[in-house]
Amino acid sequence: MTDRRGVVAKRAENLSPGVPYVRGWKSARQSAGALADQLVLLGLDSDFPGLVADVNVFGDGLVQLGTVRPGAAELLARLIAAGLTAESRDTTTHVALPRSREEPAA
Repeated sequence: MTDRRGVVAKRAENLSPGVPYVRGWKSARQSAGALADQLVLLGLDSDFPGLVADVNVFGDGLVQLGTVRPGAAELLARLIAAGLTAESRDTTTHVALPRSREEPAA
């Protein structure tokens, strides 16, 4: 299976020469670790026991969440939405206002 970006392909089981599998897996491992750290802080680590780094046949890193309960998936979606809302609010409140031009003395 391949998505429109071409990154979700069959996982690499048989390695081909010249494909940078280690680089892709390292990237996936770092991302999976970052997600795992946040899940631990939220007390959700046990809800994602299948979280693992992987790599596809093209050498692209993948993070597999594994099988999760619907409630855990819904909570993760809400947390992502809340984070995006907070991030959006932060970027709109820190917009630099244009400086007013000083009027010349008459």
